[in-house]
Amino acid sequence: MRDEDLQTLSRPATPSGSPGHPATAPAADPKWLGPVLVAGIVLAALNLRPAITSLGALFEEARTGLHMSGTVAGLITSVPALCFAVFGVTAPRLSRRFGPAAVVCAGMAAVAAGLLIRPFADSAAAFLAASALSLAGIALTNVLLPVIVKRWFPDRVGTMTGLYSMALAAGTSLAAAATVPLTSALGGNWRTGLLVWAALAVAAVLPWLPIVAASRREKAAAPAAAREDTGPSVVRSRTAWALACYFGLQATGAYVTMGWLPQIFRDAGVSASTAGVLLAVTMVMGVPLAFVIPGLAARMRHQGPIAAVLGVFGLAGYLGLYLAPAAGAWAWALLLGVSNCAFPLVITMIGLRAKSPAGVVKLSAFAQSTGYLISIPGPLVIGTLYQHSGGWDLPLALMAGLIVPQVVLGVLAGRDRTIEDECGMRD
Repeated sequence: MRDEDLQTLSRPATPSGSPGHPATAPAADPKWLGPVLVAGIVLAALNLRPAITSLGALFEEARTGLHMSGTVAGLITSVPALCFAVFGVTAPRLSRRFGPAAVVCAGMAAVAAGLLIRPFADSAAAFLAASALSLAGIALTNVLLPVIVKRWFPDRVGTMTGLYSMALAAGTSLAAAATVPLTSALGGNWRTGLLVWAALAVAAVLPWLPIVAASRREKAAAPAAAREDTGPSVVRSRTAWALACYFGLQATGAYVTMGWLPQIFRDAGVSASTAGVLLAVTMVMGVPLAFVIPGLAARMRHQGPIAAVLGVFGLAGYLGLYLAPAAGAWAWALLLGVSNCAFPLVITMIGLRAKSPAGVVKLSAFAQSTGYLISIPGPLVIGTLYQHSGGWDLPLALMAGLIVPQVVLGVLAGRDRTIEDECGMRD
């Protein structure tokens, strides 16, 4: 992206969402703001999953070192989705009061603080509290990054969403793959292996400090009407509900994949090391596709066909695991990796289904918080079915069956309409 493009894109959208017809002429942003915004968005996205996947790689060591009971260990594995739902709800109010850039900056500071404190915890309760602090920061940033994109890059929603979705996927995969080797290289202590990721979070705070200062100057110069815009009532919008449920079902699939896919392969006779590599392949598929899919979606009036194609890949992957889990293991891992790219698609649709930044922040908070709540029972139900049925046939049949409503909801959410239109709001 060229410097002149970044400078143009860094100008915020007007309150009406129509850049060509502003209520008042906005003050020119400094030339450095565009490139710093891009760096800030990428660094923030890189930090949205390492707190989770780095712990997953060392969970057995952490559990033993902190003498966690099975109940506490189970609680820690279910805490991410719960925190994303609970803390994500607060994002719209915090954004209205302090501005989205300030809340993202505070969110990254919370992630860094939690990751710095967590390795030094001497009890399971302290470890859980530090993890929750990081997850709260992640939850706020999850909700507000689409708002930042809509706010400063209104004409490049697909491109910028693709960029940060790719960074998110890269951070997820990097932490999962590199934590154990880094721990070994640094002496083998699991606490050191977790502490490493705090450095990346601290780096993510830095670009947001000047962005916050610039956004405060702009807010002070904005007309009162723009500052008071709170957006539509999203609960009245069918599209908002479709997005929330689609988000929940795709998150269910992603969490089941991350939590259970290696075990499915191991039970089919695949070695533990190969099963781990297969999971990494599934996750890495999200890196290039997370950049391609949002750009493609933003150029289409109706994103439903993309949701349908991703659903077909998921259905084929689960069917393959059902029929021949070991023989076609690499193919099923690739298919499920493509299917899990429903996440960048739904994030892109959040930016497209609202006209104003105020609308995006409310839609993003509603869709993500409701969606994460929907996803919480998924891995637990799959585990229960596996335990009581003695195999993977019933759990895989359930996951394949969930693809059908996921596709239907994706088609409904992908229709060319906005929540403001559905709620009867005029430009």
